[in-house]
Amino acid sequence: MRYYLSLGSNLGDRKKNLINAINLLIKNGIKINKISSIYLTQPVDFLEQDWFYNLVLEAESDLQPLDLLNLIKKIEKEMGRRKVIEKGPRNIDIDIILAEEKIIKANELKIPHPRMHLRNFVLAPLNEICPNIVHPEFKKNIKTLFTQSKDNSVVKKLDDNLEGVFNMKY
Repeated sequence: MRYYLSLGSNLGDRKKNLINAINLLIKNGIKINKISSIYLTQPVDFLEQDWFYNLVLEAESDLQPLDLLNLIKKIEKEMGRRKVIEKGPRNIDIDIILAEEKIIKANELKIPHPRMHLRNFVLAPLNEICPNIVHPEFKKNIKTLFTQSKDNSVVKKLDDNLEGVFNMKY
């Protein structure tokens, strides 16, 4: 199954945290097809914290969505993530944004991510790697959702691209 995951970090070495998380995904059998550039992003909701490094990646896995969620939570825990403040600082945050055309509304998992269309820190990198993917509920492609976004938070594409770090060809 093809997934789109959003990764973010605003504690410690943010770039290294993103690389470590991707390496742990790969180590656990997740195939990475595409990785967006890294974006410097302004915090949303809880504003009194450092800015984030965010990226989106396209991945493939035989895992079902809930099993992937469990793996993600395990990786976050392994990397030392602790929830101290809701929407607060974190060394790593990994969210499942899309899972092909699936719509899941379970208590523990909602796909598509229920706030993805409201978050430029998700839409900008997603638009970079898959502008034509269609949101299964809104029936609009990512490029349109990004263009129509009302999010005014700052999202700045950095020169950092992790493509070479993982020797990826796409």
